[in-house]
Amino acid sequence: MIEQDTIELLRECDAGIKMGVESIKEVLDYVNDQEFRKSLIQCKDKHEELRHETEALLDRYHGREKDPNLMAKGMSWIKTNMKLAMDGSDQTIAELMTDVCDMGAKSLSRFLNQYEAADEKSKNIARKLIRLEESLTKDIRKFL
Repeated sequence: MIEQDTIELLRECDAGIKMGVESIKEVLDYVNDQEFRKSLIQCKDKHEELRHETEALLDRYHGREKDPNLMAKGMSWIKTNMKLAMDGSDQTIAELMTDVCDMGAKSLSRFLNQYEAADEKSKNIARKLIRLEESLTKDIRKFL
């Protein structure tokens, strides 16, 4: 059970990381403020570091990567592009990214509870990812 919960938690982390990176990439070209841009790039880079860590553990447990849910990914893309078409301001981008981070942290917290038998390394990755999402939300509040 420990190994299966570990694999499932890692797969959900992998999907969340991919979703986070894609969300940042979608808005990055629209960001005007350099401090805001820097925060997003740093967050994206940290996501990618966690992705390497996650994939290494998945390999160790012979687990497969997981892509984000296509429906969630599509809905996110539509919402982002519609809002940016109407108003591409930093305030709109901060609002979008705050929503993405809140959803990510909420989902990861749910998976952390669901896969409670997962090993500590995997749980730590999920916790790091949750803190990363919460940190970005805090950092970009001033742009709301």
